[in-house]
Amino acid sequence: MASSSAVVRAQRLEYFTIAWNSLEALIALVSGFLARIVGACFVALALYVAYDSTHALWMREAPHRSIAGIALTAVSVVAMPILARAKRQAAAALNSGAMRADARQTEFCMYLSAIVLGGLLLNALLGWWWADPLAGLAMVPIIGKEGIDALRGKACCGDGCH
Repeated sequence: MASSSAVVRAQRLEYFTIAWNSLEALIALVSGFLARIVGACFVALALYVAYDSTHALWMREAPHRSIAGIALTAVSVVAMPILARAKRQAAAALNSGAMRADARQTEFCMYLSAIVLGGLLLNALLGWWWADPLAGLAMVPIIGKEGIDALRGKACCGDGCH
């Protein structure tokens, strides 16, 4: 027959296991829920950008020229690839899927910044008022795909999104 201290120890181990598994389940559920919230926000953003860009084109609304906005977007186009590369290196060193996914999102930010910058520059330099809303429409499928992928639970990893 087992000693009472052995029984108490075994019970504590079982309680710890139950608590640990419950915590893991809770974290998984919250992470999944948050990923779907982010996905829904991306889909909502895509719908808003589609509406706003279409409205601007229909109403022939020229965007306001902003040197600060152009400068900030240009810096983003330069900084984001550097940051993404550093994140990929950190991900490789840590063998971290989360860091790889974050690096992918940073690259995504750079692509969107490049599209925005193109629209802003074409408007500012050539007076093509329609370039900015057209750039917005060009971003809609990219943003929408990210949102739909998140809603479907598809995660980014080192070789792109699956």
